[in-house]
Amino acid sequence: MSQEKQRKTESKQDKHRKVGPIRSTIVIPNYNGIKYIENCLVSLAGEPAGVIVVDNGSTDGSRQLVQEKFPTVRLVALDRNYGFCTAVNRGIEESGTDKTTYVILLNNDTTVKPGFVRALERALDGDKKAFSGAARMVNMYRPELIDDAGDYYCALGWAFAAGKDRPAADYGRPREVFSACGGACIYRRSVLERIGLLDENHFAYLEDVDLGYRAKIYGYRNLYVPDAVVCHAGSGVSGSRHNAFKVKLSAKNSVYLICKNMPPVQILLNLPFLLAGFLIKTLFFLKKGLGKSWFQGTAEGLRLACSARGREKRVRFVMARFPVYAGIQWELWRNMWYRVRL
Repeated sequence: MSQEKQRKTESKQDKHRKVGPIRSTIVIPNYNGIKYIENCLVSLAGEPAGVIVVDNGSTDGSRQLVQEKFPTVRLVALDRNYGFCTAVNRGIEESGTDKTTYVILLNNDTTVKPGFVRALERALDGDKKAFSGAARMVNMYRPELIDDAGDYYCALGWAFAAGKDRPAADYGRPREVFSACGGACIYRRSVLERIGLLDENHFAYLEDVDLGYRAKIYGYRNLYVPDAVVCHAGSGVSGSRHNAFKVKLSAKNSVYLICKNMPPVQILLNLPFLLAGFLIKTLFFLKKGLGKSWFQGTAEGLRLACSARGREKRVRFVMARFPVYAGIQWELWRNMWYRVRL
């Protein structure tokens, strides 16, 4: 970066100096994010929160950029790419010394609008049973369109983002969602301490849905917070929306998510829908030329779910939570309609 550009950056950071009590710590996992990480951190300069970047063994100079240009940002440097989940968990653990009430997750390929942090905090302050809050994520290159307005999960075994590629103006009302997208969201630290952090068996993809699902089983809610606005490049590191790496991991985690969170009776209840969802996805990815990745991931998911490390992560069914499971089941059925409507 030229001296002139650096001077402007420093000036902007001074202009938007953090004020007020620090109640949140922002955790940003980074892997070869040289194209995005600087703009992301500059956009956070005026937000009242601590910032931790966890670097997953980047080789593109992005780790050095953070060290040199953002001395107030704490950097946790890992020796290789351990995946999104491990990086986030290390950041959350590092943030424990802050004793902040909330943890905010943010992708490196994002920029935030002013007031982002306080909007997320207000949402959870106002609902003590809320575990998470999802930001309104808009397309970085077409900000009039939604990238993610909260995530849903349905009985077909599909997770999906509300509002994808639809007008952002239509998603200005807060509401309850199934889970918050880990690309830009807030978590209540005390609940994380109770239910656990991200499941590192996922590596990446659907780990946020799994965490939101787990919180719901424990009786907590997940919210959509439209006043917290984030611009998201999307697939900034992994590539296109559908690629072999993403399809394989998503297939594996889709199977694991079901086996981990649904009691056997609930799996049997949803089996016709789950089989239909699997068939539709199979046909879709075969048409895309990604059938091999889809089948490989599905097989890996079954092996993981049956393995010792998979079984130990299962959410234990407790009869006292039966009403909660019944409510979740209703959501799974209802969300099949939302898949079309939202």
